[in-house]
Amino acid sequence: MILVNYIASFFLIALGFYCMAVKKNLIKICIGMGIADYGANLLIVSVGFNPGGTAPIFTMSELTQASFFVDPVPQALTLTSIVIGACTTAMTLSLVIRLKEKYGTLQADQVRRLRG
Repeated sequence: MILVNYIASFFLIALGFYCMAVKKNLIKICIGMGIADYGANLLIVSVGFNPGGTAPIFTMSELTQASFFVDPVPQALTLTSIVIGACTTAMTLSLVIRLKEKYGTLQADQVRRLRG
């Protein structure tokens, strides 16, 4: 089961990088960034998964030597990554809007270099 997660996460990351490298439409490039971000989040969560583990919420009376918990650090990293990904997507889309207003197109190869 966990192998499927690894395969799916690598597929999503590769698909996202493919969209960013090959596509010329700026919106499609933003979508590719999001897909790669989702793949990275799936990979981080899959690394922290332990089959048969429970949530690391316990009291001192419940804690025994045989307690088996899921690692909470990858989950915290994934939450942080989701917030950073949302902010990055918002910033990228705002830049795409400004480029559309300035140049009148969303095609990356038609946007001229800034002169300055």
